[in-house]
Amino acid sequence: MKKYCTLAFLLLLLIQNFSVNAQDLNKTAKKKITELENLMSKAQKKGFDVTREITVVWFSKEFLKIAKWDENNIPFIQNSLEKFKPLKGDKAAMAKNLPIFERQKVIEILDKGINDLTLVMNGTIVRRPVSKVDWENIKLENDQFTSNGKPVFLYDYFSKSMGNPTSDSRIYNDHLGNIDHIGGFTPQLLNEDRTFVPWTLDKIKNHPDKKVGYSLLWNTNVPKWVKKQEPEVTKGICTFIGFDIDNPLMRDVWSDILQKTGSITKGRKSVQLGYILANEPHWFSEKGNWAFKRGEMNDLSSYTLNKFNNWLRKKYKNNITELNKNWNTNFSTFNDVTFTFPLEKHTKGTPLRYDWDRFNMDRVVEWFTFLQTELHKTNPEGDTHIKLQPHFFSDDERSHGIDIEALTELTTMIGDDAKTRERDIRYDKFEFWEKYYSYHWQELCVSYDFMESIAPEKIHVNSETHFLSSVAWRKLDTSPEYVRNNFWLATLHGMDAGLSWFWARDPDGSPEARFENSVYSKDVALAKSFAASVNMQPQVANELTQVMMDLNSFSEEIMALRRQRKPLRLFHSETSAINKEHHMTQQYDLYESLFFEGFPVGYATERIIKKQDAKNWEAVLVYKTEYVTDSEFETLQNYLNNGGTVIVDNNNSLSMNEYGQKRSKKLVKSKGHLHTLNTTNYNDLKMFALDLIKDNLPEVVLSESNGLKNKGCNWRIASNNKGGYIMTIINLGKNKAQLKVAMRNGDSVKCTNMLTEQPLDSEFELDVHGVLLLEITK
Repeated sequence: MKKYCTLAFLLLLLIQNFSVNAQDLNKTAKKKITELENLMSKAQKKGFDVTREITVVWFSKEFLKIAKWDENNIPFIQNSLEKFKPLKGDKAAMAKNLPIFERQKVIEILDKGINDLTLVMNGTIVRRPVSKVDWENIKLENDQFTSNGKPVFLYDYFSKSMGNPTSDSRIYNDHLGNIDHIGGFTPQLLNEDRTFVPWTLDKIKNHPDKKVGYSLLWNTNVPKWVKKQEPEVTKGICTFIGFDIDNPLMRDVWSDILQKTGSITKGRKSVQLGYILANEPHWFSEKGNWAFKRGEMNDLSSYTLNKFNNWLRKKYKNNITELNKNWNTNFSTFNDVTFTFPLEKHTKGTPLRYDWDRFNMDRVVEWFTFLQTELHKTNPEGDTHIKLQPHFFSDDERSHGIDIEALTELTTMIGDDAKTRERDIRYDKFEFWEKYYSYHWQELCVSYDFMESIAPEKIHVNSETHFLSSVAWRKLDTSPEYVRNNFWLATLHGMDAGLSWFWARDPDGSPEARFENSVYSKDVALAKSFAASVNMQPQVANELTQVMMDLNSFSEEIMALRRQRKPLRLFHSETSAINKEHHMTQQYDLYESLFFEGFPVGYATERIIKKQDAKNWEAVLVYKTEYVTDSEFETLQNYLNNGGTVIVDNNNSLSMNEYGQKRSKKLVKSKGHLHTLNTTNYNDLKMFALDLIKDNLPEVVLSESNGLKNKGCNWRIASNNKGGYIMTIINLGKNKAQLKVAMRNGDSVKCTNMLTEQPLDSEFELDVHGVLLLEITK
């Protein structure tokens, strides 16, 4: 009995100490808020801009409310932490300590705010005033959003405290972002008699039209009347597309909905960010992949099979003998063509697999072309994009049906939900990139450079950024420097608007109802997203807004750096990507080697070479690209005929058609310059190409030493209007970098940190996750 009394007494002491500690931290935070507010008042009287500090105070007050709610609801917090299985640690202790952690982080951001403003007031640093976003007066001008006559980068959260109106200034403001969204358009909007559900249509019609926003086509649910009329409608589904895209009735449904909603939303501010035609679409067809394991795309409708047969008939020019020869089959007619679905993994690289994967992409492009066409019948100026998963380009897999190039070319805006992360915490295995880098940036940069090469004139919207958390990664103590690095990198590589995943706190500090309910239910889809997210991290939420303020204050400089010419273009062929097991992995080696050379890496494809001015680049590099169609091959030859420059690794590249049949033709230089290096080493191509374009490389160079084989600092340089240059440097490396800035001819330069107007020696170090914006003078 005495033993249990002692344990109870110790537990009581722990609870009391926890309470005292929490109260002390809360008092300290409130005192610091007052201190910062008093300092802000003095600064404003002296004419200093305190917009950044206003945000610090706002987040501090919000997270003190959040900490109080979490403190009073520890079982809920523990439950949410436990539902995210990959998160390691004692969940009970984590839940108990979370309010302490949140208050400590509030104190940290307040301390930094006080220190920064003190430095401003005593003249140690000089900050450019924040260029605030005018959410109600955004313009779309060519490749950028503008606000008050300047480029602007928009920010907010995707999935944001659902149930609260977008007019609620407690959630929609300069701190969390203020992007509007009209309720999603869904098939449920249409009745069986082809009339519209009145209350839903009225909600769309009556939605306020005061500020920039977007709308999303939710494709998940299918009305019962459709299922009754079309028993096959749910064949060939994926996670967020709950119907067969080849079904004629569903096409009629979406035609009616898009023409109607397009007409009533035409010209409104609330769709300036575009109509998102789908959320993360994919149609994986290979047995055993993650989507197949979830029951997706495990069957095909008669409509899809008929469409495939017609595609084959056109592809083979109605010659069944040619198909049989390719597939090693003996079908009598195209109507007899059958195959095993889902496809087995070993079919990769076979003619059958090539035909299906290519068809799967073509039918998806045709579906989205249909959607956009129907919208444009009543709203021809309506902007569109798709929330594409860009790892479908950067990864090796190609059975997903997503042709990133064709879809990016189709829509009027670039759309995606790119992610970055540290190590995948689901597996906790050492990953290849960890040898050199602090986080996995490959998907973001490879895909963005590709999409920006396809459509350099289009605005780029990431409608669900996964830089803060994802199913594969999150970290409760994410550093502000990590946040700044990610958003600076994404913006430099093309992102004009980013809606982060996700904000789930109501104004009183509690989680929104969906999360509160899901934590105590069997549905963990939402609940598992809450643990260790931005909703528990004041330092993350604050830094996201702070970096966007800085990017917007220097938006013209960032745009100048972004618009730098892409002098070297990596030739990309989906033909090789479909056929080869690890094509994109191989291509990444060459991309990575050029990524740290001071200019943006570009891509060239058959379409890009045909449609864009070849004066935009110096040379096209072909590396380990064995499979290309005859059309792709002839496009490269025509480029040479017109005076272009092609660098090829060896004679294996371009040697086969899409079916692995040997090509008798070889490229000839004609009026151009053809360099076949007879090498399999990507570094040989890199060095040859850099030497070839040396006269067109930046006049300013950055030298780096970081103790590793690979460079880690991505940098760009642009001329300013004062005879000097602006330079940005982003350290992606796992180590601190020793850097030196100089003219290419060896002359010394002077550097100034543009964010603080402090001079910087031409030789300096940049910490892990460090970001700089410099002014360079000779």
